[in-house]
Amino acid sequence: MSKGDIMKSTRKTKPVVRARSAKMLLVLLAAFSLIATACGGSSSDGETSSSAVESTEQTSDETTAEPSNEPTGEPLKVMTVTTLNAAGPTYQNIANTAQAYAEYINARGGIAGRPLEVTVCDEQFDPAVATSCAREATEGDMVSIVGSFTFFAESIVPVIAESDITWFGPCCPITPSELTSKHSFPIGNQPMYAVGSVKRAVDDGCTSMNAVIIDGAQIFIPPMENAMAALGQSFGDVIILPPTAQDYSAEVAQATSNDADCVLMVVSEGPYITWNTAWTQSGTEARQYGPQGNLNEVSAAGNEEATDGDIIAGMYPDISTAPWDEYRLALDEAGYDTTELDYNSLGGMGTWAAFHGFTIIAEGIDGEITAESFFEAASNTSNLDLGGMVPDLDFTQEWTDGLEGYERLFNRSVVFSTLENGKVVPLTTEFEDVGALATGDAG
Repeated sequence: MSKGDIMKSTRKTKPVVRARSAKMLLVLLAAFSLIATACGGSSSDGETSSSAVESTEQTSDETTAEPSNEPTGEPLKVMTVTTLNAAGPTYQNIANTAQAYAEYINARGGIAGRPLEVTVCDEQFDPAVATSCAREATEGDMVSIVGSFTFFAESIVPVIAESDITWFGPCCPITPSELTSKHSFPIGNQPMYAVGSVKRAVDDGCTSMNAVIIDGAQIFIPPMENAMAALGQSFGDVIILPPTAQDYSAEVAQATSNDADCVLMVVSEGPYITWNTAWTQSGTEARQYGPQGNLNEVSAAGNEEATDGDIIAGMYPDISTAPWDEYRLALDEAGYDTTELDYNSLGGMGTWAAFHGFTIIAEGIDGEITAESFFEAASNTSNLDLGGMVPDLDFTQEWTDGLEGYERLFNRSVVFSTLENGKVVPLTTEFEDVGALATGDAG
């Protein structure tokens, strides 16, 4: 992604839901290669596998939230789970963001006057290790697991649910537990950005559209086709793109056939780099619509002219916009080089948004802040205002009339950016709810 459950008496799940969830998991697992890049993944090794962030006091003349007294008392313990040491994609940007938030908030008085202590648990892209992270959270009296991204939430959520620890604010919910469990509180909105691409393309006047979907991400096709049908359109062709290839010239030719004026894509960053080279060589004047963190400055490099004006659909406004002022400041105060890792990504911005939301809810608790009290408070939060990072969230209303298996998808809105001479530039800041379109309802 340069393009993530709880009461002591666990509720019983009906057998029919179990069967549906198992089938859904198999489909979602196939889409991992796409989701990985948009979270800001890297193939480099991470740092320590598990680290507690110590309370530190920092001051700055440029702070948005003014430094306050040093927090006191017992730390509020939370965990962030992600992949740091593995052969595949890793997410050091998620770990760094969690650490930067702790340093930032502790320098400004902590949460309800108490220091925030973050443990980053590296699941090493191993479901067994992911379960160990969950056990560490339950045995370590964590209040919540915040802002995480892992492909193995099914190895975590059922375990932490037994101890009332919430799975709070995953950027990119992709597994059944994340999307259906009462103990999961997603902030992100897979696969709504693809539906957003459909709406934007039609609004832009596209009349002949083809779709290109990376093999393994076929999960995105049904809601996209629902949206097309609701808007009185249909794809001329749907091309399934092999994830690895030396040349995509044949697929580009197919995607631009039928006099296509717009091509809607669900493709990860690596293949997009190869794709855009073939796109440039084709000389097409069609416009691309692609996902945040994948159709980006990296994949557009060397193909700036051909990608100029392409549209990017995303979950979060661009990092350059006002909602992320404190995030940029925190990264700077923590000394992170933002040119080395992608923080303008679903993983980076999603983690910051999750911690911000955790703080708001925790500070509103009357009494002791515990896993139990935080779960109750989150469950009763009907208007979580994150200052424009995402739409205001109502965790009391599940999406019961939406896509089956996505009941906990509270955020169903998108925003857009565009490429200008190879640079990502914000296009919109107002969120557009595309949930109804995903079900085939034009509204």
